[in-house]
Amino acid sequence: MMSASWFVVALAIFAVLVVFSAATVVRQGYEYTLERFGRFVTVLRPGFSLIIPFVDRIGRKVNMMEQVLDIPGQEIITKDNAMIAVDGVVFFQVLDAAKAAYEVSDLYTAIMQLTTTNLRTVMGSMDLDETLSKRDEINARLLLVVDQATHACGVKITRVEVKDIRPPADIVNAMGRQMKAEREKRASILEAEGMRASEILRAEGQKQSQILEAEGRREAAFRDAEAREREAEAEAKATEMVSNAIAGGNAQAINYFVAQKYVEAVREFATSPNSKTIFMPVELSSLVGTVGGIGELVKAVRGDDAPPPPKPAPAPKPRRPGPVETV
Repeated sequence: MMSASWFVVALAIFAVLVVFSAATVVRQGYEYTLERFGRFVTVLRPGFSLIIPFVDRIGRKVNMMEQVLDIPGQEIITKDNAMIAVDGVVFFQVLDAAKAAYEVSDLYTAIMQLTTTNLRTVMGSMDLDETLSKRDEINARLLLVVDQATHACGVKITRVEVKDIRPPADIVNAMGRQMKAEREKRASILEAEGMRASEILRAEGQKQSQILEAEGRREAAFRDAEAREREAEAEAKATEMVSNAIAGGNAQAINYFVAQKYVEAVREFATSPNSKTIFMPVELSSLVGTVGGIGELVKAVRGDDAPPPPKPAPAPKPRRPGPVETV
């Protein structure tokens, strides 16, 4: 009786163990591979699943979330024989759990080695300046190559990024000197261009000034010519009037004309800058008579009665020429 009860207890415990071994819970973000007698059968999705105890077992637990894999630093020789240290990072996601579990033995090591070798290949075919300035191109080429290589393993490479590129110290110093020289060159070019623009503007200003000055001289010459023309016309008209007056029997007109020229000549002698004293015979009585003739002419022009003919003046006594000082 006791042995039968122990048997029932043992059977119950065994049944509980069988039930627990048959129940499997898959976490979110993971997929499990199911093997039956060591052979892959199916993939268990997240949630609750039942398997055959002692026949089926869980093979691999595959992480289906996007993962990040660091690429350790390594030294690479560029196309122009420069030694640089490079490290990077790879973002990938498993799309097929069965392929990721059974197509490659160590998925993480495979991705790391593929990325490392292709990083050497890509950057080794470029010059140092290109490796420093074309990171986007390096990342794109690495992404294309590594993604194609891991496609058979059910993995999708989402991004490949070069984190850091460290040239040697002597190359860094040379690059610093090169950058300084380049900036000084740009500053010199900008300064020269500024001076050139300044000279051009100054020349343009001088050109405009000369043009305006020439136009001013031309306008002044035109006005001077016009004034001389009008003066000549007035002189001609005055001469014509004097000639008409003489032809009409008025002798006072010629006296006016001669007196005007006489006075102008004396004025020019007086205002001459290179002479202070003039020695010349001057008949003052003749000058007074001339001025009187001018007065008679003005009265005749205004319409007054004709004056009686002047009496002949007595002949002046001859005088010695004396100095006439001008102030």
